[in-house]
Amino acid sequence: MNFSELFELSGLLGRFSPDGKCLALCVQHSLVVRDVSSLQVRQLYTCLDKIQYIEWSSDSLFILCAMYKRGIVQVWSLEQPDWHCKIDEGSAGLVASCWSPDGRHILNTTEFHCSLSLCQLRITVWSLCTKSVSYIKYPKACQQGVVFTKDGRYMAVAERRDCKDFISIFVCSNWQLLRHFDTETQDLFGIEWAPNGCVLAAWDSCLEYKVLLYSLDGRLLSSYRAYEWPLGIKSVAWSPSSQFLAIGSFDEKVRILNHVTWKKITEFEHPATIASKKTIVYKEVEKSPSVETERLSFPPTKALASSLFSTQSKYEISQVPVSLQYIKPVADRANPKVGVGMLAFSADNCFLATKNDSIPNAVWVWDIRRLKLLVVLEQLCPIQGFQWDPRQPRLALCTGTSRVFLWSPAGCVAVQVPGEGDFQIVSLSWHSSGDSMVLLSKDNCCVCYLEREEVK
Repeated sequence: MNFSELFELSGLLGRFSPDGKCLALCVQHSLVVRDVSSLQVRQLYTCLDKIQYIEWSSDSLFILCAMYKRGIVQVWSLEQPDWHCKIDEGSAGLVASCWSPDGRHILNTTEFHCSLSLCQLRITVWSLCTKSVSYIKYPKACQQGVVFTKDGRYMAVAERRDCKDFISIFVCSNWQLLRHFDTETQDLFGIEWAPNGCVLAAWDSCLEYKVLLYSLDGRLLSSYRAYEWPLGIKSVAWSPSSQFLAIGSFDEKVRILNHVTWKKITEFEHPATIASKKTIVYKEVEKSPSVETERLSFPPTKALASSLFSTQSKYEISQVPVSLQYIKPVADRANPKVGVGMLAFSADNCFLATKNDSIPNAVWVWDIRRLKLLVVLEQLCPIQGFQWDPRQPRLALCTGTSRVFLWSPAGCVAVQVPGEGDFQIVSLSWHSSGDSMVLLSKDNCCVCYLEREEVK
């Protein structure tokens, strides 16, 4: 495993292009585009204000930079550096911006004040080719309210009209309305297409446990409710094959629905004590390296001291039963640290990684083929994020330290990022090839290069 030098970064805004050839990094007002193979600067753009969001077009030819405070979106071209586009939403407050699947339209969600000091949202669709503008009224301010099918043909929008939830489905080729229907939700919180684009999942806020499955033509296929009164759904994830829908809940369980009957086939619990001998518990441990000081020339250089005297991390297999660190949530506070807040399926559909927020230092890996717990990774620090390799069953995770951790069916490894200073990794993202990752801290980032493992 090799690492690049550290590059300056702001806002955790570092993104690989979809074709894998470029890496975009933001530094305050500046957008730096580097060549992935050499990491040399390919383009440098200067925006009108501090960049708060970036996104590549699907064909990797354009990149948008959103400056929400100014209500401005700037678009840059990699093929024609002299060309640029500026979209100014004016007095309307810009709250979100994204590309359409064709990479030639930009969807801006704006907020403007109407009578009685009420706020109303509107989506504006800007065409880069024809410069035409289309409007979508009444989008709902929720966590996940605008989603596209994987093939880019359809868009679903969560809406709120007259104190009732609706979903509209549009054809992306001409932005015509295909279906419009109301939902059986009290407060629609999110929507998500199955990867095959045939089913749309919609779920209620945490106050109402309800998941609804709709067909492309708006028919309600099924609804699921695990319980009624306590806090309900916290996270939702489709498997890449569209065969399973995983629902993470505030009761610290994950429920798996199947695509045939849309009924629960199993539920995964996250107890604080691992007792099964069939589960492998990898525990991260720190050890100080032994250094023969008499062989050193003093004073050592900073780099030498950093490499010789810093603690090293590795995994050890714990003997069951194992008690994990459990943090009791504060019941009288909003957004309690409880429940399954992170879910991710591996690309081959064989594994599911989860995190129970009450046990912040552990990642759970479930075998979907056998519907059982396979591995628990117990870290020294709380999990900041994890992501699966897009090409093989290999999970990368970070804990706000200068180490990156990898799990695969072959085992676990903890790797220290070399260099001076305190590089605290709080986010990471895989390259589309699975051969590298970008590791992000608050102020810096670096690229980690890996050797591809053989999948047996």
